[in-house]
Amino acid sequence: MSEREAGHPAESADGIEAQAEHFDVVIIGGGLVGASLACALAPLMERHSEACSPQAPLRVAVVEANELSSAADMPRFQPSFDARASAIAAGSRQRFTAFGLWEAMQEHATPIRTIHVSERGHLGATRMRAEEIGVPALGHVIPNAWMGQVLHRRLAELSLAWYCPARVAEIVVTADGHHLMLEDGRQLVAGLTVLADGGRSGLKERLGIHSAAQSYEQHALIATVEMSQPHQGVAYERFTSEGPMALLPLAGRRMELVWTREPDDAEHLMTLPDSDFLTALQRAFGERAGRFRRVGQRHTYPLSLVRASEGTRPGLAVLGNAAHSLHPVAGQGFNLALRGVTDLVAAIEAGQARGEPAGASSVLSDFETRRSDDRDNVVLFSDGLIRLFGVDSRWLGHARAAGLIGLNLISPLKRLLARRSMGIER
Repeated sequence: MSEREAGHPAESADGIEAQAEHFDVVIIGGGLVGASLACALAPLMERHSEACSPQAPLRVAVVEANELSSAADMPRFQPSFDARASAIAAGSRQRFTAFGLWEAMQEHATPIRTIHVSERGHLGATRMRAEEIGVPALGHVIPNAWMGQVLHRRLAELSLAWYCPARVAEIVVTADGHHLMLEDGRQLVAGLTVLADGGRSGLKERLGIHSAAQSYEQHALIATVEMSQPHQGVAYERFTSEGPMALLPLAGRRMELVWTREPDDAEHLMTLPDSDFLTALQRAFGERAGRFRRVGQRHTYPLSLVRASEGTRPGLAVLGNAAHSLHPVAGQGFNLALRGVTDLVAAIEAGQARGEPAGASSVLSDFETRRSDDRDNVVLFSDGLIRLFGVDSRWLGHARAAGLIGLNLISPLKRLLARRSMGIER
């Protein structure tokens, strides 16, 4: 994908700024979240095709640090487009449909028709079925590599400026946004800067935005496993005394495993031969999903609840893992980020209708208002779920079992919980 010029030289007495390209929005990070935002902004970028529109097209740039040489090679170079898959909630599917992306994405999307939640050692369980909620599927599981491919194919069609590979060497707050100096000397001026770089670049810290991190003292072990029987579109969440586990349906008889364990245990599991690993996995999960026949490459990473101290400032918005990182077992992280994408676009569009630039304080305040309750509720839910099932107590175990059985029996409550989990209701 080549760089497409969308800015114009600044008319400024400042010689340095006169060399810069000016944009309404600069997205730092071209991974799943940043690319989704760029695609969601497409209608605002394409206003030049509407002769009756009183508003100028939005000028957008994406700065991506990792080299992406061609559409076929993109997943190889993008860290978020790795061997993992993501559970896309029904609400996220609706958003991708609105972006014009779902027709392509569904080619490698496996529907989740039932969610089965249980706790090892207790009889209580609950099942949420798509037909009970009145939807074709509760969600879909899509390989991150495929999502990235679809997103970047769409970006190649848009009138935006693409800086790749490029890193931001310096970011300076200005009266109207930010001045960005890239490592290769190119300069950008952004009315609104969006940090969607996963929070690892250090840009947040350079701007004085700190993150509160609370370790779960667990590592997530991720792998693809092959089952002895068809999964029938069932996703499993199983809580054990050693840590929660999730199995997500993929094409054929494959499923994505998310297994959380204490760091030493996770390291030990990484070193086991495949046959011994499958035996340990079978012992921990049980036989609800059948027998584990084969395992692919294993990956592991530490788990923490991370929240940025600020999500917005005048001229700045923080999205995705740069803003919040959640425990993966509830599958809410990317879905929450995608709702943030649509809320930011809605706030920008509403601001432009009032004649305000994308980085205006009122626009970012509107965005924060739209996001705050949803973000806080999801963080509270996912963190509370892990901590509730993380307490090893016989009495509490019986109470949890009774709760799961009760939830299975109270259909209206179960439907409400399912619709909230799907991102259809907040």
